[in-house]
Amino acid sequence: MTPSPSPIPTPQTPLIPYVDMGVGFLIGLSIGYVLKKSFKILLFILGLSMIGLFVLESKGMMTLNESSIESTVGHMSGLFQDFGIFLKNRLETFQFSKGASAVAGFLLGLKIG
Repeated sequence: MTPSPSPIPTPQTPLIPYVDMGVGFLIGLSIGYVLKKSFKILLFILGLSMIGLFVLESKGMMTLNESSIESTVGHMSGLFQDFGIFLKNRLETFQFSKGASAVAGFLLGLKIG
């Protein structure tokens, strides 16, 4: 009598196969939510600082160098694009089930954030 193979999963196969999809979804959800909230806070702070700069300029207390502001905004948009490329490359390393659920979670996080 030969023993039947053990039903214990190997490290390559998870105990519950849908756990990987759930973890990817939760990670994507949290990243999307935090990204949208932090972007809103960043825009709020940036708006307040721009209003402050324009008030100080109108009072004659300082002058604004518009080319410097444009180069700073261009640099920040480049950093944001690099971050988007990083996220895309990171999501491509997931398996399809993990990646699809992570993208779905990310989009939902952006929606509810």
